[in-house]
Amino acid sequence: MADQRVAARYAKSLLDLGKEMGTLSAVKADMDLLSKTMAESRDLRLLLRNPIVKHDKKLAILNAIFGGKVSDMTLRFFTILTSKNRESAIEGIGPEFLAQYNSMQGIQSAEVTSATALTPAARAEMQALVTKQTGLTEVQLTEKVDPELIGGFVLRVGDNQIDDSVRTSLRKLRTSLQENSYQQKL
Repeated sequence: MADQRVAARYAKSLLDLGKEMGTLSAVKADMDLLSKTMAESRDLRLLLRNPIVKHDKKLAILNAIFGGKVSDMTLRFFTILTSKNRESAIEGIGPEFLAQYNSMQGIQSAEVTSATALTPAARAEMQALVTKQTGLTEVQLTEKVDPELIGGFVLRVGDNQIDDSVRTSLRKLRTSLQENSYQQKL
């Protein structure tokens, strides 16, 4: 919880600095890379959280991984984070930055999970549903396929979830039948 708040504050600072310096698009690309790298590397996440590893060693590793791939401002940002003993927050800064960036740009992120890949018509329908729900016209839709849903979809927009999957409908039906069966026995 504390790391999440720290990540939000540092992400906001980086967003404001990028906007002020006119390098917001470069910083966004850097944060995309950071988020992707952190999501793919469990070892890097564990290393940055490890209190035994010295700050300068963590900074050297970050420079080795991201040097030449991110802007100088982002590398200096890593230096500040390590000097302030906030390496463990780096993992959350990327996603938090992207969330704040999207909010600033009026972009709504949504995740849809379906039993099969979405058709273009279904994708457009999901985007229209998110637009209607949020009032924002630009929707960034992430698609996932989960065959266990059997059919239908699960749509997540922020903290809200719409579950219109066959799996959930069957689960509700089973629960209802069990409750009715129990009440009839009484």
